[in-house]
Amino acid sequence: MPDIGSSDVPVIEILVKVGDTVAKDQGLITLESDKATMEVPAPFAGVVKEIKVKLGDELSEGSVIALIEAAGGAPAAAPAPQAAPAKVEAPKVEEKPAPQGGRSVLPGNAPEGDVAPTARAPFDSRIVMPGDAPYASPAIRAFARELGVDIRQVKGSGRSGRIQREDVTSYVKHALASGARPSGAPVAAGGGLNLLPWPKVDFSKFGEIEEKPLSRIQKISGANLARNWAMIPHVTQHEDADITELEAFRKKLGEENKDLKVTPLVFQIKAVVAALKKFPQFNASLDETGEKLILKKYFHIGIAVDTPDGLVVPVIRDCDKKGLLHLAAELGEISKKARDKKLGPNDMSGGCFSISSLGGIGGTAFTPIVNAPEVAILGVSKAAMKPVWNGKEFAPRLVLPLSLSYDHRVIDGALAARFASFLAQQLGDIRRLLL
Repeated sequence: MPDIGSSDVPVIEILVKVGDTVAKDQGLITLESDKATMEVPAPFAGVVKEIKVKLGDELSEGSVIALIEAAGGAPAAAPAPQAAPAKVEAPKVEEKPAPQGGRSVLPGNAPEGDVAPTARAPFDSRIVMPGDAPYASPAIRAFARELGVDIRQVKGSGRSGRIQREDVTSYVKHALASGARPSGAPVAAGGGLNLLPWPKVDFSKFGEIEEKPLSRIQKISGANLARNWAMIPHVTQHEDADITELEAFRKKLGEENKDLKVTPLVFQIKAVVAALKKFPQFNASLDETGEKLILKKYFHIGIAVDTPDGLVVPVIRDCDKKGLLHLAAELGEISKKARDKKLGPNDMSGGCFSISSLGGIGGTAFTPIVNAPEVAILGVSKAAMKPVWNGKEFAPRLVLPLSLSYDHRVIDGALAARFASFLAQQLGDIRRLLL
């Protein structure tokens, strides 16, 4: 298993079977991380002799997937994973006297010529997590902190009691349903949410029904959206942008570059970058304590992409350093990767600001949910031709509705209105994007 930037990633599909001949880089299994699926390729060509995983297994870097006999010879030895050094006090091991009385031999460190013991001791999480420390990865601990959960109160459902992401979200749901607050979360001025339990209804009493399980992406996205909506005080600022000239230029650009799809979204990305430079408070994140604002000097823009399995938000990096045609090409590539379930963890991380465009579908306005830890998100609805007063008469103009949602803890209404107005100006006169 190579390093994919995530650990404990479940296997959702096995693409080969024992006896299959595989080519180099041919997919062996399919994994599904938090918001993307990916195939793990064969590192060399050969014949599959044994498959070491099954559906549902959770793999990390170095996990053995299969034994493959290399083409034309003996099985190729897979390199042993290099474990990162950990500051853990090693358990005391009793020394055994050597049978010939000269040296002592420690298990696993037999001197040359001796036979090292082959039996392995069963894994005991108490060795690496002594005492009552919860057994969870750093990512899960960070996730619990974001939700205000004392992870020591969460019961793990994974192997050896390992705490999974679902365990944390289940704990929060149970706490909210019981009217309590997550242990360790700050007490709200109103005394907590005190929500009623979710209603249990037998819908089959009223007519025919069909049960359809949510995809993994929908489950994880749902938990993130619920957290973001509950913890971030959202306000949405609406603004209209006159994109008549922009649209004419876009169509001309498309005619000159027929092999490249130039969408309105690339202009919106450039306009957002210009606005982030003028209003750096939007290109920021609160730290986990909520007491410091981290201002970013880079401009990575997340683009919401609709896929059959749910919404994903891949990130286009360094948008300030790329021209319109470069952005158009990269946007096409990353959108295709999202729909083909080929996004990797690096494609999904590091965003500064997100854009959710429904312009190709419809609508006049909506409230996009801020994608934490970002502090704002732009929603784009469908452009429509409207009569606009130019000082002498009403003239037909193509108007694009913009919906800017922001975290009111960081951004006040006046600043949001200025940001939205500036953004509309940039889109209304594309020459400004060159400044």
